[in-house]
Amino acid sequence: MTICPRCREPLATRQEYCLQCGARVADVRRAQGWGSSWTRRSAVAGAAALIAAIGAIAATGNDGGGATIETAIGGFAQAPKPANGEAPESPSGVAEWPVGEDGWTIAIASLPQTGGRAPALKRARAARAKGLTAVGVLDSSRYASLHPGYWIVFSGIYASEAEATSALEDARRHARTASVRRVVP
Repeated sequence: MTICPRCREPLATRQEYCLQCGARVADVRRAQGWGSSWTRRSAVAGAAALIAAIGAIAATGNDGGGATIETAIGGFAQAPKPANGEAPESPSGVAEWPVGEDGWTIAIASLPQTGGRAPALKRARAARAKGLTAVGVLDSSRYASLHPGYWIVFSGIYASEAEATSALEDARRHARTASVRRVVP
C-alpha cells in the first residue's frame, strides 16, 4: 500500500488519484514495471534476437574484426561482333543483329508491323545514305527487351549503354527522336 505524496492519505493498489485531495499519483503503467506483458515480451524478443545474432556470427566463423568487404562494381558485356568486325548485312542491304547476342543500340524509328517491313527497310536505307553506320531493322517480337509488334530501325551495335549514348548525338542529327535501347534476345 502506498500513500498520497500531497496529503499523506493511504492509497489502494493501482489507484491513479487521491480520493481526499484529488492529486494525481504515479502513472499505473509506469508502476507496473516488469509485470506488464508487453515489457516481458519485448525483453524476451530482444534476448532471442541477440542470441540469434551471436549464433549467426558463430556459424559463419566471423570474429568481427579484420574482415574485408568486396563490392561488385559490375562490368560491361562483350560487344556482339561478327567475324569481320562490322554488323552483318542481310540480302536486303541493311545490317542484322547478331543472332543470340545482347547489347545496346540506337533506335532511329519504331514502325508498326501492320504496315509491313518495306517502310522500315526504306527508313534504314535512308539513314544509311545520310551517313549512319551499321543501320538495320529488328523484329521487336523476337527480343524480350523490346515491345512486340514493331519494326525497329537501329544504328550501331554497342557493348554498353555509355557507348551507345556517346553515339546518340550523331544519330539525332538524322532522326531527332532517336533513343538508346537495350536489345536482349
